[in-house]
Amino acid sequence: MLPAIFLALALASLSLSSARDVPLNLQNLYTKLLKQKSCKHPLASGFYSTEDGPNTFSYCADHLSDFQILYIRGRGKGRLANMDVDCDGVQGGAGDDGRCSIGASPDYQGTTAFQETVASYNVSGGVEDLNTYVHPYVVFGNEADNMETKEWNVFDPGAHGVEPLSVMAVVCGDGGSKLVYGVWGDTNGDDGEKAMVGEASLALATACGGKRMSGSNGIDEEDVLYLAFTGTEAVPGAKGAKWDAGSYEEFERSIEGLGDQLIQRIAADGKASGTVRVSWGLMIWMFAALVGGHLGAYWI
Repeated sequence: MLPAIFLALALASLSLSSARDVPLNLQNLYTKLLKQKSCKHPLASGFYSTEDGPNTFSYCADHLSDFQILYIRGRGKGRLANMDVDCDGVQGGAGDDGRCSIGASPDYQGTTAFQETVASYNVSGGVEDLNTYVHPYVVFGNEADNMETKEWNVFDPGAHGVEPLSVMAVVCGDGGSKLVYGVWGDTNGDDGEKAMVGEASLALATACGGKRMSGSNGIDEEDVLYLAFTGTEAVPGAKGAKWDAGSYEEFERSIEGLGDQLIQRIAADGKASGTVRVSWGLMIWMFAALVGGHLGAYWI
């Protein structure tokens, strides 16, 4: 009887293990970004992480050329982004426990930004849109429908090579201890008072912060790193992800392999540039060889 109980507990523990450890190269990048004061190459700035905070958050391209990634960060050491919970998309589907029911989120929308693409996959079972309880999606990018009536900061990740429904990596938890893979699944609209950043589906938020997450309760700490990868190779497509998954764990496992490949773009120290890094010793040797070659030619 006891072995059966222990097995049940082990399985329960495994099902609750919603995130993996952060590999060293990504941990080094995360630590480096926390130590930096600001983004050196912002693509768009002036966004808010909280309603009552400063509009000092940017979409950053410091590692667009070398690692082919974009991310959100604030101004000041230790400021990346927080995580509000987005309840948009399917309601009443798999995993729905009421934490993200209509009314739980003040800005609920019936569909996500790429609903038509999801529906076009023609997945068996009739998956018409993302499900916040199942699909770990990130809200990335900012749109505005009423630019003529009010000023609004906007940003289109697609203009910089990020594809809809491409895999993203999220580092979260105490001290950046967890890695969760998700997809770019929605964008921030202009339905609020300010242009906001830092939002993800309930499934992703739960993997980072546990069952206390809901449509009205997210992660306040601005230590969450959202990494978007450029290029079509980051898109799992219709057959590269289990869009009809019945749980977050099932879906996230289906994109784990692609996520693992994408984070290999990041150098081991998290610092390398896209140019070839040459040691001083090698440079001296190359110089000596070059000079020696010229002198040899001269004496001949």
